[in-house]
Amino acid sequence: MDFIDVNDTTKAAGATLVKPVSNAIRILRYLSQVGTPERSVDIARQLKINPSTCFNILRTLVQEDVVDFSALSKRYSVGLGLARLVEQVVTQGHRVQMAKPLLQNLAARQRVTITLWRKMSPDRIVIVASAASPTDVRIDMAEGQRLPILMGASGRLFATQIDLDDPEVQGSFDTIRWAQPLSLEVYREEVRQAAERGWALDDGHFSGGILAIAAPVYSPNHSIDFTVSAVMFRGQRDEAGLADLGKALIEFCNEVAGVLY
Repeated sequence: MDFIDVNDTTKAAGATLVKPVSNAIRILRYLSQVGTPERSVDIARQLKINPSTCFNILRTLVQEDVVDFSALSKRYSVGLGLARLVEQVVTQGHRVQMAKPLLQNLAARQRVTITLWRKMSPDRIVIVASAASPTDVRIDMAEGQRLPILMGASGRLFATQIDLDDPEVQGSFDTIRWAQPLSLEVYREEVRQAAERGWALDDGHFSGGILAIAAPVYSPNHSIDFTVSAVMFRGQRDEAGLADLGKALIEFCNEVAGVLY
């Protein structure tokens, strides 16, 4: 039996190309386009993939439920798992779009910039929606901006569901470039406070002169996949005003959860 070498990589346009991954995507694209069940040998010939390699990739895709195999005809076709995966992505994107007017309304009421963050991987978060403050002097946060999962006010919320004693997590923390550095001990205490009061604060550590407050959007199983963050200039609100904003964000996140889930 042939095995797929995950180290089988080449350089393409300055980026690393992992051949087995590329071939798996090509196979899925081909099966989607032809629209009819195909034999492994025919797929390999059409895509110019080594037959045994193609067979092993197809078997893996069948195990992952994104390709179906008919034992009777010995042919492969796109599986329901792929359709469900695409549906989930499209549905979630649609729900984020539905949440945008709510973000804009909150930004106008609170006169701060509001961002919706999403956990995109075990170590990264990304802004999926942003609504700028309607004031003349404002902070713009670009959609698509990615950060280490521990960074910023939102990072402190995601950190409440991460083991900060894990050496790998501590190593990741040490590589973060803060505008205003802080120790892991201080960070750990701020994470504890965030878990206790339900909202987190980053005072100038993410970006000099900028203060952010964030609250979690809990999923039905109480995991944190999204956060909502209010971004403002330092000194824009006093301590009581920040606490009031934190409570307002908690209420808003309870509301927007009904749209995102």
